[in-house]
Amino acid sequence: MAKRNYAERLRALAPILVLVGLVLVIGTLRPGFFNVGSLIVTVADTAILFMLGAGTTFVVMLGSIDLSIQAICSFASVIVAIMLPAYGYAAFPIAVGMGLLIGIINGLLHVWLKIPSFIVTLATSGLLVSAALLFSHERAISIDEAGRAHLAWVNGEFLGLPNVIWVAAFIAILGIWSQKYTPFGRYSIAIGAGEPATWASGVQVNRYKIIAFAVSGTLAALAGVLMAGRQGSGSPTLADQLLLPAIAAVIVGGTAITGGAGGVGRTAVGALIITIVRVGMTFIGVNIFAQQIVFGLVLIVAVALTIDRTKIVIVK
Repeated sequence: MAKRNYAERLRALAPILVLVGLVLVIGTLRPGFFNVGSLIVTVADTAILFMLGAGTTFVVMLGSIDLSIQAICSFASVIVAIMLPAYGYAAFPIAVGMGLLIGIINGLLHVWLKIPSFIVTLATSGLLVSAALLFSHERAISIDEAGRAHLAWVNGEFLGLPNVIWVAAFIAILGIWSQKYTPFGRYSIAIGAGEPATWASGVQVNRYKIIAFAVSGTLAALAGVLMAGRQGSGSPTLADQLLLPAIAAVIVGGTAITGGAGGVGRTAVGALIITIVRVGMTFIGVNIFAQQIVFGLVLIVAVALTIDRTKIVIVK
């Protein structure tokens, strides 16, 4: 029993130890990395990835998956770029609301039709990519000066830190709080750990599944709005390279792909690990497309280390 507890504690601490090790390695190879400015840039770059991962964390804790987050993110950026000239600030809640609606639809299709989550969200992803291409006429949509004025808050600072960091910090605090102190957070873990037992306890499991997908869609859309603001344009392919890193951030942070364990705080650590790995690969000259190979390998290793094999009798 003592050995088991020790192994569980070591597994829980592993992401933090990996993060510290990576920071020391990169800092040694690139001394400028320890500058306050470089660290702030690194955290700001992590914020978008964290937001994508934070939303899908609750879905993964259920034992499900959301493969539509990158499509929702790109779609939201297109919506913002198209609507800003005519609607101004109203474009933001519309874009985020679209993400919320798409997340709810994902959840409803999953629980009502009993379709596996990866099939539902993969199909939704394809639909959204096509819609974004049609709305944008297959091109990036530049945001004009008037639109950029409405997006100035995205690139602004507060107390010396970029606003995107404050947004990510608020989401992290809200996510950790909801996991600990709300029925949604507690039942997300319970459902992932044992859905039949949770049903037997009288919990409305389907309701919390739909909420989890809604949260995932909302945060993915918010990430799209922030990306559009930072890059000055919306694009149907804006977040194409972020799906694998976002899921890797969730799993590397210690959220089990089989559900029942994990949390938003762990995803924050995982997102920092993924960002620092990317910084390291860029530093040694690894091609941006080849980096996906590394993220794929990282994801395989992370799943192998965190998966609960007692829940899987036969691997198909």
